[in-house]
Amino acid sequence: MNLHKIIDITEADFGCEEHLDGPHAVLIFEGGDKLEVSEQWIAEQDIKEGKYIWIRNDGSYLKAVRVVGAIIVAEKSGGTDPEKILFATQRGYGDLKDGWEFPGGKIEEGETPEQAIVREIKEELDTVIKVERYVDTIEYDYPEFHLSMDCFLCSIVEGDLVLKEHEAAKWLTKETLNSVDWLPADVTILDQVRELL
Repeated sequence: MNLHKIIDITEADFGCEEHLDGPHAVLIFEGGDKLEVSEQWIAEQDIKEGKYIWIRNDGSYLKAVRVVGAIIVAEKSGGTDPEKILFATQRGYGDLKDGWEFPGGKIEEGETPEQAIVREIKEELDTVIKVERYVDTIEYDYPEFHLSMDCFLCSIVEGDLVLKEHEAAKWLTKETLNSVDWLPADVTILDQVRELL
């Protein structure tokens, strides 16, 4: 597994093999593995104990962001044939603004992914959901960070999916799933989502 949780950060001597220009530190991971990085990179990326680093096969590394995504599926009302529909949201902030995604957010310290997705949907959409089952984990490298997103099939228990942080939202069918401009990470799970509809 290339995702490593930081358990300690220690200061080291000035300069290191990779970063000759300044002070560096050693990240210590669960399991005892270590990685030398510049203190400047640690500050720029807001690296702290308890956070994650993604180490690529070539030895390069990125800050890792662990998040959860809710694949909220419901049955479309009306008509004679019940049809399953998927709730998608359009991101309203940040570098990935305007891209479409599965709603969700970051896992807080001490939370399970399941607890995080229930909390995030309540905070972002004022809706209580039930986690039906785990679907998959997306691992995706954006230019500035690595995204590790646990995706769960969810159903609505209570609420009307009120947009608090997103720009827009849509209910999509199997046929309209590709009608929005999905974020690159979310695209990687669309084939599995299509099977759920």
